[in-house]
Amino acid sequence: MKPLAILAFTLATVALSAQAAPPTSFSAAKRLAESQVYYDQDESFYCGCDFTFEGGPDLASCGYQVRKQAKRAARIEWEHVMPAYDIGRQRQCWQEGGRDHCRATDPTFRSAEADLHNLVPSVGEVNGDRSNLRYGMATGASAYQYGQCSAKVDFEEDVFQPPASQRGNVARTYWHMRDEYGIRISRQQEQLFQAWAKQDPVDAWERERNRRIAAIQGSGNPYVSDETLPAQAILPTTSVANDPGLPVSDDGFNCATRKTCGAMASCEEALYYLHQCGNKRLDRDKDGLPCERTCR
Repeated sequence: MKPLAILAFTLATVALSAQAAPPTSFSAAKRLAESQVYYDQDESFYCGCDFTFEGGPDLASCGYQVRKQAKRAARIEWEHVMPAYDIGRQRQCWQEGGRDHCRATDPTFRSAEADLHNLVPSVGEVNGDRSNLRYGMATGASAYQYGQCSAKVDFEEDVFQPPASQRGNVARTYWHMRDEYGIRISRQQEQLFQAWAKQDPVDAWERERNRRIAAIQGSGNPYVSDETLPAQAILPTTSVANDPGLPVSDDGFNCATRKTCGAMASCEEALYYLHQCGNKRLDRDKDGLPCERTCR
């Protein structure tokens, strides 16, 4: 190899090594996400709206219907798939002073908040509406759908439903954050995510995104690169006509039908609606057992 070629190779290697470092703050992570991960992407995460970082989303391109915040809907924001609240609330720093205190005093929180695997570009209004709501199936009468964008929010149930095409991405992101930072996930959410991951397997862009982030941070999400799923068994799933992402059991239970405790024919059915569909109203005392009269 000629001396100039050796020098060029050495400089390139040094440059790549310098890039393979996790961002040290949320602000730095947003800049890296735009310039090195999503630089050639033009669809928002939940709604698939065409966008540019400078001009914001083209709401007409995805049939988006503004719920309330037109100004915020006109911009693209970086959303934490696992909210900062979920990252921080299990840590002492959050109890002592919330997000700002965690940023100032807790290196683990700062790393988790800046983890590129957990950041996606979202229509600003959707990001604001989702906030720290848990993921689940928004099947209540009060649920709002953003026009042709199939994401839904239900403020009465405190739940946000991502479109079927992104549910596996959500699950795999949560598992990465759980494993990397020791963040606990409820049994109910784990069961739902296992179903979602099977219904929405890893696609080409998710793999490429993972590769780009790994080049920056030094490690990828193994649930994407290896398509590895937790060993815990889940209920079998098939498609239903009005939503191919809704879980369906061998007994015919499915999340497309909203049910109360009085309509449950068995404890098995009640457990399904609680854990698979995320209908927390069935467990008002939050002891993990729904519909006490049925599940005595």
